[in-house]
Amino acid sequence: MANISAANHGGGTEIPLAGGVAIITGGGRGIGRAIAQRLAKLGAAVCICGRNEESLMRTAEDLRALEARVHAQPADVTKPDDIALLVEGAEKELGPITILVNNAGIGGFGPIHEKSEEEWDRVLNTNLKSVFLVSRAVVPGMIRRGGGDIINISSLAGKNTFAGGGIYCASKWGLQGLTGCMAEDLRGYGIRVSVICPGSVATEFSGGGPKDPKKVLTAEDVAHAVGMVAVQGPQSFISEVHLRPVRKP
Repeated sequence: MANISAANHGGGTEIPLAGGVAIITGGGRGIGRAIAQRLAKLGAAVCICGRNEESLMRTAEDLRALEARVHAQPADVTKPDDIALLVEGAEKELGPITILVNNAGIGGFGPIHEKSEEEWDRVLNTNLKSVFLVSRAVVPGMIRRGGGDIINISSLAGKNTFAGGGIYCASKWGLQGLTGCMAEDLRGYGIRVSVICPGSVATEFSGGGPKDPKKVLTAEDVAHAVGMVAVQGPQSFISEVHLRPVRKP
């Protein structure tokens, strides 16, 4: 395991991710934006992608204000052709990918018997299939270089069930299983695959109506957990993080 993420630990304690290059899917706003900012502050060059070009460009400007190297590229991570162009663009502009954060996700709530096949496909493709597709595009390069970090953003809904959560929970339970199997497939190559499971987060993501801001997480809380995983020691492996607000909702 000595080769794990070697590129992520050569920049000293001040900038532990110096020399690293991270792709953050869904990086234009919300949790993805906060993760990009956190990794940039830790010294990584960051590539952000998403479907909304306007929000991507705004976030890219904010990242450049942090003196980060940035590549922003519109992409639909449910489409292999978009993903191939994304990885090509990131590596051309920033260098080899050392960190992948699979953050892109959407909701889709309501009783399963009231949902359509199109709604099922939309949620499962975004929350689960995209992780398979983007990881598949990035992993061969990590294998060649002998290390890397893949961090999947799941949810406590991947560990629990609730009324109206059938499609969303299915996507996140699937992500838990995919992450665990990827971790076993790839650890022998020096690649760590981790999953972060937040509870309710105060973002634009809609999962049920207004929430007391004192009883939910912030996007920055999730970003802090991602940073913690990314800078762990080269011989350790934080496989799963459960992130809850201090006060119960």
